[in-house]
Amino acid sequence: MPTWQAVQATLFVVASTGILYTSRRALAARGSHGFYRFFAWEAIAALVALNLPVWLRDPFSPAQLLSWLLLIGSAYLVLDAVRLLRTAGHAAGVGPAREDPANYAFENTSRLVRVGVYRLIRHPMYASLLYLAWGVYLKRPASWPGIALALAASIGLWLTARADEEECRRTFGSEYVEYMRHTRRFIPYLL
Repeated sequence: MPTWQAVQATLFVVASTGILYTSRRALAARGSHGFYRFFAWEAIAALVALNLPVWLRDPFSPAQLLSWLLLIGSAYLVLDAVRLLRTAGHAAGVGPAREDPANYAFENTSRLVRVGVYRLIRHPMYASLLYLAWGVYLKRPASWPGIALALAASIGLWLTARADEEECRRTFGSEYVEYMRHTRRFIPYLL
């Protein structure tokens, strides 16, 4: 039977391989939002592998309950954000206004999305990853490696959001600048 360390190492290597493959174009575009997102994903993968042995330990503790709340919120945000980008972000008969080969297809939208969760936050997918990182961290709070990885993911996501905002300003111009005045990056009304 494999040890926890072997399972954790295998999980991290498999996750990193997938992250590296899906990020290959973004890594070639240094400074793009996808470039920074790669490092956030890596930190989250390491955090998941680190906390895997305690994932279900003491399931009704306050930290675990908050963890599950963040993880469920994370899943909702990413699913809704992708749905909105695919539906509201693409105008019929209009080609993509944001056409970047380093982006995933759903990211290359022809119009700025301001509905649903995008009414409140500019980056629901990055917020989703932020909530995921801290939700996973709460599986084993007060772990120094865990806090370091959660902070690294947070910094990576902040850099990702800043790069993405610059890309959106270039694409959507003053419309995006105005949108930024009325929304927050990650947490409605706060941050």
